[in-house]
Amino acid sequence: MRTSLAPIFAAFALAGATFGFASSADAARLDACNGIELSANANCEMRVSGGCTAACEPVSFQVQCAADLYIGCNGQCTAMVDAQCTAGCTGGCEAECEVNPGSFDCSASCRADCGANCDAACAADPNSARCKASCEATCGGECDARCDVTPPDANCKAQCEACCTGSCDAKANIDCQIDCQADAFVQCEADLKGGCEVACQRPEGALFCDGQYVDVGEQIDSCVAQLESLLQVKVEGYARGDAQCSGGRCTAEGEAGVSCAQSPGNTSSSAAGILGAIAAFGLALGRRKSQKK
Repeated sequence: MRTSLAPIFAAFALAGATFGFASSADAARLDACNGIELSANANCEMRVSGGCTAACEPVSFQVQCAADLYIGCNGQCTAMVDAQCTAGCTGGCEAECEVNPGSFDCSASCRADCGANCDAACAADPNSARCKASCEATCGGECDARCDVTPPDANCKAQCEACCTGSCDAKANIDCQIDCQADAFVQCEADLKGGCEVACQRPEGALFCDGQYVDVGEQIDSCVAQLESLLQVKVEGYARGDAQCSGGRCTAEGEAGVSCAQSPGNTSSSAAGILGAIAAFGLALGRRKSQKK
């Protein structure tokens, strides 16, 4: 059985107050890229044909699955925030913010406080890479949920309240999220494998960032634009153009014969399988709780 991460998070909360918070947006959850969490130094590329298909393996789906499964598990993982966590976070956050309030980044600081311990927290997990992806996706999702509704020109007290609440929300629910996602990962990876192989056969290819498949569906232009605007990441091998489609095929300036075969409504090939797997986890969790009574 995996050891609870709560003591580890408590230790890192104290470390956050001591060493400060990140002040630049070095990671982001990209809605146009199917919610995947990527860093500002990510290496992104379009892959095509044989080499692309060979990369459609479970190890390449961990970050995308964590992003998808975080959303599905969120309704089941609703632990209350520990007051000691927010108290330990707020002082260091406000001190960092007051140095230069105009440049303080709520979401980046929240991620730094929450995510800095994901490596250590998942080191003993038999699937440490999956665990870390789940940890980081949870940090990113909870931080964005709190910081996105806080105006960037809000004072340091308001920004740090959002920052620390988001970080502590994530820490309180990490155990639940990792367990929930772990039970659904196999189905998610199987679903993404099919979508990845289909994407590889298209003339434009499939998008990979740091070796991880990005399940963009029909949103490749929007995803690339968001990578550039939020993280200043350029996608190698990508050519944007004004496409015109006829009979299931497209032509575009800078692109030749881009396929339009996939249904526009199918933005994520893994959605149905993920919902089923998470539902199964919910039933299993209920049975475990009943057995403990």
